[in-house]
Amino acid sequence: MTRADVLITAVELAEHLAAGRPVTVLDVRWELAHPDGRAAYEEGHVPGAVYVSLEDELTDHSVTGRGRHPLPTGAAVEASARRWGVRDGVLTVVYDDWNRAGSARAWWVLTAAGIERVRILDGGLAAWVAAGGELDTGPVTPAPGDVRVTHGDLYRGALPTLTADEAARFDGRLLDARAPERFRGEVEPVDPVAGHIPGAENAPSTGVLTADGTFRQDVTGLVHPESGPVGAYCGSGVTAAVLVAALRAAGVEAALFPGSWSQWCADPARPVATCG
Repeated sequence: MTRADVLITAVELAEHLAAGRPVTVLDVRWELAHPDGRAAYEEGHVPGAVYVSLEDELTDHSVTGRGRHPLPTGAAVEASARRWGVRDGVLTVVYDDWNRAGSARAWWVLTAAGIERVRILDGGLAAWVAAGGELDTGPVTPAPGDVRVTHGDLYRGALPTLTADEAARFDGRLLDARAPERFRGEVEPVDPVAGHIPGAENAPSTGVLTADGTFRQDVTGLVHPESGPVGAYCGSGVTAAVLVAALRAAGVEAALFPGSWSQWCADPARPVATCG
């Protein structure tokens, strides 16, 4: 696995579009405090990009006991992806405008479902604008796609995952992608319990990004390719996908705990660690 298997630059995307080569572009704007990015999307997006709702289309809120952002089924992903115009064998580029969270979630969900050739726009919308890319306004309704998913259960899909029990006994490095103060248990703005999974190490997802929002070339300071098994979690499985993507781009396979802290802390029998 190489960087080009996970990421695409704004210049490369522009070349695809200018040459008229097939590509599906998905706008996955989402922030923890502002989860609905549709208004921002309609004010300006990459030409041809289709808006994707992380809350409604990359999450199945009908599922209980699996955290705040449970994974959708493969069947639901296939139906959504076809609405977005995703086609078998055609490059799909996902982007966002906040810390690569929305695009990493989309990349992880689509890839776990078995959809191939999904790439994250490195640097997000800001990189597109900085490279001279134009923006269109208003919604886009694409021609229906024909993509087929190969995994009905994303918890056992094409990308490795951890259950809560597996995270509890994980024999490797378990990385917590949340901000340091949340990891230490000093504050918890979302979940009912503060702290982290005992034995986990803090590795904020923003730490794998440069100042301009692109993925760092070197993540060996975070984990070495030969350091053994790696797992990642966050609050609800969204920003941890940024870590998984960064590591995969560096040739390191990391398992995602989709339910993350929101699932872990909902069980009073699970131990909680605080401080560093």
